[in-house]
Amino acid sequence: MTVTLSADAFAPFRRFTLYNSPFAAHDRGCAVDLYPGDADGDTLRPNPEDGPRIDAPSPVAGEVVETRTVRAPSQPYAADDDHLILLDTGEHVARVLHVDPTVSAGDRVAVGDSLGRLVRAGFFAPWVADHLHLGFRDYDANHHRAAGSLPLAVDPDLSVDALEWDGTGSVVAAGDSFAVLDAPAHPAPGERFAGIAVTDADGDPLGVLDGGLSHYDCGGLLRTPGCTAPADGAADVFLCGERVGRAEGRDVTWADLVVLANGDPITGIALAFGRDHAGAKLVGEGIDLPVGTEVSVEIESGEP
Repeated sequence: MTVTLSADAFAPFRRFTLYNSPFAAHDRGCAVDLYPGDADGDTLRPNPEDGPRIDAPSPVAGEVVETRTVRAPSQPYAADDDHLILLDTGEHVARVLHVDPTVSAGDRVAVGDSLGRLVRAGFFAPWVADHLHLGFRDYDANHHRAAGSLPLAVDPDLSVDALEWDGTGSVVAAGDSFAVLDAPAHPAPGERFAGIAVTDADGDPLGVLDGGLSHYDCGGLLRTPGCTAPADGAADVFLCGERVGRAEGRDVTWADLVVLANGDPITGIALAFGRDHAGAKLVGEGIDLPVGTEVSVEIESGEP
């Protein structure tokens, strides 16, 4: 069974991704990370106590079933504890993580109501901004184990633009582990989501690419209007003239790749769907690309 997340559920958020995570909970698009954030969505707090902490709007309506505190991996930039919120939506049990709850069992919430404040959790890589994690389980499933959520689909009424990108851009936001480029440019900031387009071997559009290219195990493909390949079909996936993987339906298996920024290897490209900006986000610990730097990204085969 697949759960379709309504277009309304995305309204409080500036960015989302189903595949940009190393954790099994996201395998095959079974969870979504939702970023309220600020305009650029990339404000990182190097100290978990640095504020202000961001409010966490609920992406679902329902009754709070349970809240619990869980231990998180130890990281110098993260809080010691994370939190789980379970909500009964009337059809499934929704699991929300990375929120310090101000709600409790028996409370009813509507979409957009505050669940609490976002937690910078030790599950995050240093380049990952504060967000909440959402997945769904059947009533008779184990609601506490990490994996086992149902596959998620994005409401077809949610407008997402597929933007061509030539691998170049200027850095508009940067930190010790990331650099966000101004390209591809978002065509309508604040109005709808957009992401980086990919093609098949013939140059025909496949949709928008999602995931950590190629630092996480797999990626995803959101088919958009104008795509030539069937949604359940298979196709080689090309970005910036390089074959980056193979799509089977919406799941993308990455090829063996090396990502370079101005000739230097980086960890990869964090791909997501943005409402305010759609510029490529380059990631890697110790990345040195200050704001204003002109960048040329190359994607090369890592095979000998």
